[in-house]
Amino acid sequence: MTQGKLALANKTTNGSSSGEALVAPAPPSYEEATAGVSAPCYNDVEMLTEFNWDDRNIRRVFIRKVYSILMIQLLVTLAIVAVFTFCDPVKDYIQTNPGWYWASYAVFFVTYLTLSCCSAPRRQFPWNLILLVIFTLSLSYMTGMLSSFYNTKSVVMCLGITAAVCLLVTVFSFQTKFDVTSYQGVLFVFCMVMFISGLVLALVLPFQYVPWLDATYAALGAILFTMFLAFDTQLLMGNKRYTMSPEEYVFATLNIYLDIVYIFSFFLQIFGTKRE
Repeated sequence: MTQGKLALANKTTNGSSSGEALVAPAPPSYEEATAGVSAPCYNDVEMLTEFNWDDRNIRRVFIRKVYSILMIQLLVTLAIVAVFTFCDPVKDYIQTNPGWYWASYAVFFVTYLTLSCCSAPRRQFPWNLILLVIFTLSLSYMTGMLSSFYNTKSVVMCLGITAAVCLLVTVFSFQTKFDVTSYQGVLFVFCMVMFISGLVLALVLPFQYVPWLDATYAALGAILFTMFLAFDTQLLMGNKRYTMSPEEYVFATLNIYLDIVYIFSFFLQIFGTKRE
């Protein structure tokens, strides 16, 4: 090991040096200090391991972001439903021009498939929010047109029932220890039953309208999407068997918003009174 020496001499008054030199070792070089010592190294995998998406603060911010966007969506939908229900000129126009309904349905279908099946558009800002706005407007138009065929009191009553049911389901999902996310098979079977029943109704109702059959289908649909609302809410929470990544805030908002709109539509079909 290379060592340097530093001699410090005490000078006497006559200029001659006396005493012993004090020698101190020089500090080691970088190579000597790091020889045989493995310094800590942090790679990307370790950083991702330490940074866990299950952190409570991150999950809390994620939930606030989802419900903030959801409130804006519901307010837009409520405003469009109110205009289509209370404003007679608008109501008459949309009822006499069904082409706008089918155009909005096509836009709704395309944006829904894009946001559901393609991870890149729904994660890339600002395209994810732009697609979500288009999706919200198209579905709001469809909901508003559906509401325009029903009595105003029926629409208001179904809005109140939907709000009460969604609030109860949300509180239940946050407070209960029952894990709804572990029952994906039950929801899948229920969806298949509803799909087959819908095909049967599509074949039967054009020949003869059966009120009790239509009401039964609507009741089953309301129950199904109420279960989906509980399922999606617990996916949002992140403390159950299956969770949703905080990166998917657009997808989470999309699912909960769609559940609420379908619950309202089925309640309108059950309790609503059509205009004469």
